[in-house]
Amino acid sequence: MQKIAIIQISEAGRSLATTLKRQLDASVIQRSEVGSGWKMFDAFVFIGAMGICIRTIAPYINDKHTDPAVLCVDSLGQNVIPVLSGHIGGANELTRQVAAILGAREVITTQSDIAGLWALDTLGRRFNWHIASDIKDMNDCIFTFVGHQPTALLLEVRDEGTDYLEATKPEHVTIINDIREADPQKYKLLIIVSPYNRHAPAGMLELHYVPMVGTIGFGLAHHPDDYEPIYDEMDEAFARRGILPCAHRYCTIDVKKDEEFCSFVKEEYGKEVIFYSAEELAEVEVPNPSTTVLKHVGTPSVCEAAAILGSNHGKLIVPKVKGKNWTAAFAIDYKYLRDTPPREGHIEIVGAGPGDPDLVSVRGRKMLEKADLILYAGSLVPKALTECHKPGAVVRSSADMNLEEQCELMKEHYDKGHFIVRLHTGDPCIFGAIQEQMAFFDKHGMSYHITPGISSFLAAAAELRSQFTIPERTQTIILTRGEGRTPMPEREQLHLLAKSQSTMCIFLSAAIVDDVQSELLQEYPEDTPVAACYHLTWPDQNIYRGVLKDLAKMVHDNNLTLTTMLVVGDAIDNRQGLSELYNKNFTHLFRKGKP
Repeated sequence: MQKIAIIQISEAGRSLATTLKRQLDASVIQRSEVGSGWKMFDAFVFIGAMGICIRTIAPYINDKHTDPAVLCVDSLGQNVIPVLSGHIGGANELTRQVAAILGAREVITTQSDIAGLWALDTLGRRFNWHIASDIKDMNDCIFTFVGHQPTALLLEVRDEGTDYLEATKPEHVTIINDIREADPQKYKLLIIVSPYNRHAPAGMLELHYVPMVGTIGFGLAHHPDDYEPIYDEMDEAFARRGILPCAHRYCTIDVKKDEEFCSFVKEEYGKEVIFYSAEELAEVEVPNPSTTVLKHVGTPSVCEAAAILGSNHGKLIVPKVKGKNWTAAFAIDYKYLRDTPPREGHIEIVGAGPGDPDLVSVRGRKMLEKADLILYAGSLVPKALTECHKPGAVVRSSADMNLEEQCELMKEHYDKGHFIVRLHTGDPCIFGAIQEQMAFFDKHGMSYHITPGISSFLAAAAELRSQFTIPERTQTIILTRGEGRTPMPEREQLHLLAKSQSTMCIFLSAAIVDDVQSELLQEYPEDTPVAACYHLTWPDQNIYRGVLKDLAKMVHDNNLTLTTMLVVGDAIDNRQGLSELYNKNFTHLFRKGKP
């Protein structure tokens, strides 16, 4: 969290200062306090004339790598201008934030920003990359890059940052696959994103980012006398093998939990430390098992097995290295590697949302864009959702496939190391059909994960313009279905659930609406509001409102099908019953500070 100071130069800027103080959780200070607070605050926002701002900060300006960000907002709140530390200090980023709060114009003059180019000096901070090249050359690299000089880009791993670079690559940048392609006759600058020790040839500028993609597995002698040097010794040992410091995680056996080195790594360097049992480590096949280690701790390997487990069964890049009081090994998760095909595929079960292609999650969209196979529930999911697929991807509807055929198709692609998206309507965990598929995945030891989606009951609330939980009236939403061909547990019969008088969303029950109405009327009053929501968010969406005693007739008269959500409860269209939660005595729920 940034510590931000606001300096209100004139009375005209008071309302702006008040707004920014609240929105940025900032402090308002006097102009005379800027000097004493220069090293205390991360950013200063002046509200008033630019000249006063410049004269105030001039005596304290030292170095762009250490100076705080400084912004100036005119007293009418029309323009926001970064004055100092645009990139390094974050002034440009804060300018955009302040301009958005005030509805003002951002006046940014940094060339890379206005040209839409990468901000080379902040990429590392943005993506948690360290910089291995000489930081003194940064300005020369930036000048060359923003001058559109030919630039080579060497990417040796894949992460969020490299995905961004590939998606936004300027025309004067060429991606190369090997350091030997970095020809100083063709390129002026080489940008490297790699955990490996690489150098540009003579005659080229070099900017080397080191992504934190590594996992170090380690073993320790019993209570080493001097544990602090071990961290550096491990880095030096890996450096001799061409690996730069890039570990985000350290892993070892659980009997070492109380070793001081583990606390040191976590507290001093902020690294995650994970512990595994001897049984877990013993199950991992390693190149250098040890009978001595097996005798003492019950597993033939600690460092190699821990590195492999900690990297999600990734690639062991550096096998066991021995130090005076330690052993260590280095691995990288296959998901980060470019030069090695995945050891196995992966299946992402994605919730497609209720129907509108725009309602799939951002993560779900990304999964669809990278998939090698998209298998979608064609009878329920619009095909338009799959049109973002990459070239060469296989897109299949499962509408005419049985479960066995679906699983066989996914297994075929999985065994090729492909990334598979199984696209289900709504949220796949609510009346979905993923249980049997997950059982198949578990049986075959297949990697899978679920990306949630927007359920149709949420779409119903949105389209009905209703809040399904009303203070002092109902605080519970029941998601259920009527009893048709699929039996319901006795304790979940509709008339029993209806006793609570909660908001009830009933899935997959339009075909048995007469039985549904009969059961609900045992507990709900006959004039309880209801809605039958057909094809929510689809182009042919229709919503019918009424009361419970007319629910069945409403469904029959309009020939509604299984793709209909039935909603029952007083929350529908309710604008009454607001509690004191919203009165003036509870303003602390909406903004920080005292009422």
